[in-house]
Amino acid sequence: MTQAFISEEDLLALLGTLQDEYAVLLPANHEGRRYYVPYASLYGPDRRSPEELSLAVGEVRAFEPLKAFYFRARQKVAEDFEDALPSPTQKPLCLVGVKACDLKGFKVLDQVFVGEDYQDPFYRQARQDNLIISADCTSTLEVCFCLALQVEPHPQELFDLNLSQVSGGFVAEAGSDRGERLLAGNGKRLQPPSSEALRERDQQRARVRAEVTKNIRDNAVPQQDELAGVIQKNFEAPLWQEEAQTCVECGACNTICPTCHCFQLFDQLADKTLARYRLWDSCLIKDFARVAGGANPRPELWMRLRNRFEKKFDYFPAVANFYACTGCGRCILACPGKIDIRKVLKRNVGNG
Repeated sequence: MTQAFISEEDLLALLGTLQDEYAVLLPANHEGRRYYVPYASLYGPDRRSPEELSLAVGEVRAFEPLKAFYFRARQKVAEDFEDALPSPTQKPLCLVGVKACDLKGFKVLDQVFVGEDYQDPFYRQARQDNLIISADCTSTLEVCFCLALQVEPHPQELFDLNLSQVSGGFVAEAGSDRGERLLAGNGKRLQPPSSEALRERDQQRARVRAEVTKNIRDNAVPQQDELAGVIQKNFEAPLWQEEAQTCVECGACNTICPTCHCFQLFDQLADKTLARYRLWDSCLIKDFARVAGGANPRPELWMRLRNRFEKKFDYFPAVANFYACTGCGRCILACPGKIDIRKVLKRNVGNG
């Protein structure tokens, strides 16, 4: 795939031109966390300098998962029994600064929403229309453990264009035909990357990789190869009851996870119009698996916690040959009960 160097100023200009076709979003730091915000709110006239773009594009993954832009938390899917689908109300998205852990989430969501058995028209359209400009991580969080799940802290697939921050700009690499066209159409802003820029990129990747490796070592996080079959081996182990003692059944781990994808359908009548909405659901909530008549296959909270791990570390490897965890660490930070997925996996491996 094509590689090129683009300066901070020229990347800023490129993102500005993309606004004609896309709603451009990129992360901004707010009280220590990064949230996606519109490009125009950050880099319009008399706003931030091009140098600050490096902070927006680099650093670590945003607080909200990428799935929030492809599988909406609340989305109208039908109206008044009409065959036509509700039409989109905004431009396609251009998401900038997406990290490799979020990109792995596409593997899970693609399996669910555009797999052989089912084609979700809303997700499929977003995957076709949206533009992904990913970026290498240039720093880490203590909770990052992507390498344990064989996810590198720099994107390797599932992006249109990837940016690697170096002195004065970025090494850009196309990852799709759309990315190739984007580079080809902006040749005046690009130049071949120098050997110094490529060496700086590789050194930075090695530094970030070493930081994640240290996180894994310091927290004794099992490697992916050690996880095969351990959830089934410990299916009736007391560790699930013990780990669930601090769970408050809030579902934060589900909603913040880039791969959790369960939903429910809800009908709403308003102004004489009946609409059906798809809403995120959480397998940690007691009513999640309850069926007509009140029966519930997972009546105890510890069973529901176990189910979350079983789905990610047993079911998906069996049916799709990959683990449905990206090592992003979001669930660790989001959990008010301080349940640490790394510790739970470590206990399973230790018991196995």
